[in-house]
Amino acid sequence: MSECGGRGGSGGNNSEDAEDEGGGPKGSGSLSPAGAAASLEGRIRRGLRGASLMARQRPELLCGAVALGCALLFALKFTCSRAKDVIIPAKPPVSFFSSRSPVLDLFQGQLDYADHVRQDSEVVVLFFYAPWCGQSIAARAEIEQAASRLSDQVLFVAINCWWNQGKCRKQKHFFYFPVIHLYHRSFGPIEYKGPMSAVYIEKFVRRVMKPLLYIPSQSELLDFLSNYEPGVLGYFEFSGSPQPPGYLTFFTSALHSLKKDYLGTVRFGVITNKHLAKLVSLVHSGSVYLHRHFNTSLVFPREVMNFTAENIYKWASENQETLFRWLQPHGGKSLLLNNELKKGPALFLFIPFDPLAERHPLLDEITEVALEYNNCHGDQVVERLLQHLRRVEAPVFQSLAPELPAPLPDTQLMAASPCCNTVVLPQGPALSRTHNVCELCVNQTVGGTRPSSVSVPQCSFFEMAAALDSFYLKEQTFYHVVSGSIECSNFLTSYSPFSYYTACCRTISRGMASLTGSEQNVLTAPAIEFSSLEKSCEATAPSSIPHIEENRYRFPQVGLTSTAFTGLSCRTNKTLNIYLLDSNLFWLYAERLGAPSSAPVKEFATIVDVKEESHYILDPKQALMKFTLESFIQNFSVLYSPLKRHLTGSDSAQFPTQHLITEVTTDTFWEVTLRKQDVLLLYYTQWCGFCPSLNHIFIQLARLLPEDTFTVARIDVSQNDLPWEFMVDRLPTVLFFPCNRKDLSVKYPGDLPITLPNLLRFILHHSDAASAPQDLGISPPTQECVQSKAVLQREHISHVENAMQKLRSEMSSLRRTQEQVEGRLFSARRDGHRLLRRQRTLEQQHRLLRRHSQKLQALYLKKARELQELARASGTPLPEHTWLKILVATMEKELEGQGGAKEPAPLGKARPNHSKSMGTTQLPGDTPPPSTTSSTLASERKHENRTD
Repeated sequence: MSECGGRGGSGGNNSEDAEDEGGGPKGSGSLSPAGAAASLEGRIRRGLRGASLMARQRPELLCGAVALGCALLFALKFTCSRAKDVIIPAKPPVSFFSSRSPVLDLFQGQLDYADHVRQDSEVVVLFFYAPWCGQSIAARAEIEQAASRLSDQVLFVAINCWWNQGKCRKQKHFFYFPVIHLYHRSFGPIEYKGPMSAVYIEKFVRRVMKPLLYIPSQSELLDFLSNYEPGVLGYFEFSGSPQPPGYLTFFTSALHSLKKDYLGTVRFGVITNKHLAKLVSLVHSGSVYLHRHFNTSLVFPREVMNFTAENIYKWASENQETLFRWLQPHGGKSLLLNNELKKGPALFLFIPFDPLAERHPLLDEITEVALEYNNCHGDQVVERLLQHLRRVEAPVFQSLAPELPAPLPDTQLMAASPCCNTVVLPQGPALSRTHNVCELCVNQTVGGTRPSSVSVPQCSFFEMAAALDSFYLKEQTFYHVVSGSIECSNFLTSYSPFSYYTACCRTISRGMASLTGSEQNVLTAPAIEFSSLEKSCEATAPSSIPHIEENRYRFPQVGLTSTAFTGLSCRTNKTLNIYLLDSNLFWLYAERLGAPSSAPVKEFATIVDVKEESHYILDPKQALMKFTLESFIQNFSVLYSPLKRHLTGSDSAQFPTQHLITEVTTDTFWEVTLRKQDVLLLYYTQWCGFCPSLNHIFIQLARLLPEDTFTVARIDVSQNDLPWEFMVDRLPTVLFFPCNRKDLSVKYPGDLPITLPNLLRFILHHSDAASAPQDLGISPPTQECVQSKAVLQREHISHVENAMQKLRSEMSSLRRTQEQVEGRLFSARRDGHRLLRRQRTLEQQHRLLRRHSQKLQALYLKKARELQELARASGTPLPEHTWLKILVATMEKELEGQGGAKEPAPLGKARPNHSKSMGTTQLPGDTPPPSTTSSTLASERKHENRTD
């Protein structure tokens, strides 16, 4: 019964099921949304009916299905919940700074609270960091140190800008961390990009706190103007109002300068005393003055530019003049040094620098050197600033402005003073124990002046060089016997017939005295008294050649002003750009340029000339001071510089000495190659892929050759510099240095494979012929072998002579051929010129014909238009023309009729007809008779072609 009921129930709903499944009439290809919903509803209804039927028939199956469904839902929920927990939520941020730190740490990125507290402070430092950033962690201690010193004046706020739920992460989009922003009241942000060092950060914060330097006295004005940085001065009178017009704009321009240039290259100062303002040509309150050392100083042009903070900074930055520049590489990949080296030869000075120190004596000396080096015209303002730097009592300070020049010093007295240098001549061939010591004076009168113990200024370096050239050309005239008297002689310069030099010489014995610490042959120390030469000079070797080189640092007791160095940058083609680096931060660069790693004082000077590919360093044993720096620059500036190119190499101590293959470095190159042995040297680098494949060949070669006569060596040219004559252009490269002929070094052929047999043949072919057979244990050749070898050599010589004769004949024939070719070339050139002239004539005629053709074409077009107009006119005849044609045709017909008649008509009959015809002749406006008209038309058709 149940099965039936089930069937009946099932069969009774067939139509409904069909309608539910189809969702519409049968035959429809797809279900509409309404049909799909109806189909789903039908399935659910059938499922419920089936479930109710199953519950009535088998209740245990219903319970199992319910339990299975609950288990499935629980498993699905558990799986989905596990999938969501794969991403672990970020841990809440913690404080980056300690609770006792003077830095306010907003570790949840509360940027709005930072803006709130910023309104209550005059100067605020915002330190944006990321907790995972290594640079941020390293800068944390530096920020705390700077904050501990400035906490009573500046508010330091640290903000975590990495927390994803903080406002800083949502509003700020930094590309790097840490980032430091400074705010001065409402002005900002001023981003600091300098070194993350506490002293540099504190210095920059203090510059933001006090962007203007108050100058109350003349000495402080000189300090401001003699500084190496460009200076901008503003004059404002505060007597009338607490804030004079333009002062706030000038104050903002100083902050704007720090915002644009974090190094603070341009310094801003303010003057309130009108007497001090007059010294720099500032008369009106609100005037701004830009000081320049060598070019004319400027006053801000209010009539040309608007007096705004941006315009003041732009005007100062475009017209500034810098003596030297500080470099601060950030430590990553940068083109900073490359861009500066492209400008020309560069002098890099590494000095320990403390930004917070009030005085920098070494920096003052470098400033003095830079001022003298660039003072090409002997500017009086620069001279006074130099006197101030030297702390010398200067005359009354009158004016630094170009409009109010100061009185010039007594230059005539300076010019009249003698300029002398002491030179030591090599000893003569017959005077083995004597030496001539002379004092050479420039710009002397013909009468000469005997040297005395009076201190005299030193002459120009180049003038003394010219004097020494002329002096050594005539040095044979100064050899004389031992005498206690001083003899003076005058001679002309080799460069100018209008200049005279005076040389006062005295011959002394070699054993009289010694010069302490002197290793030079030419002593160019200024103001050395000639009367003391007998106690302080020692003769040098007779074969020595004098060098023109400054050695003033050997005489520290000399402190006179040098005129040779002043304006040197304008007298040479190798003008130096001076750069300074803090050795406390960038000593690694100095070590790479040749500075010792274990220097007691981190001071170093080097000159790099990229164009000439030269690199010179100041001797690290010499102290970096004014005298040594001037000598270093002078020796570089001369035409034939006595400086030696610095070669950077590896440490030879790291390579073992007992080895089959000797490792050569820059320091051991000459020692190895100049041995009394045959030396085979391999050039290689670590990045060369072919070089390691040759190691086993050279090891076998070193084992075959005796160690006492042959040396196999190699050098890594990527780590060791060599003189230019020993550099190679490809790797690997093999050079062979014969034992007794080191100057005849040979390069292994590049097209020959580097194998052990080829290397042995190469060595035996180029080694010393006298020592190679004995070294290899070969017996000397016999007499017959020598004779046969001589015969072969003679035959070879005759063959070479014949070949030379053939070459001479070929050269003569080539000369004759060359003359013939030159003659043909001359005629060809002449024909070419003629053809060129003919071509120009034809081109001119062609242009005339073209113009004529154009005229004819225009005329042709005109006539064609006229013909077209006539054709149109003839194609549309007028009524008058039609009647005229009819009349002409009628007359012709009558005439033909009269001429063709056999019997002429009687005159009486003819006359009436004629009169009748004449009387019936119609005018053009009248309508002709029908008969006449038809006959006329027939005649016209008959004679149409002829009429046309």
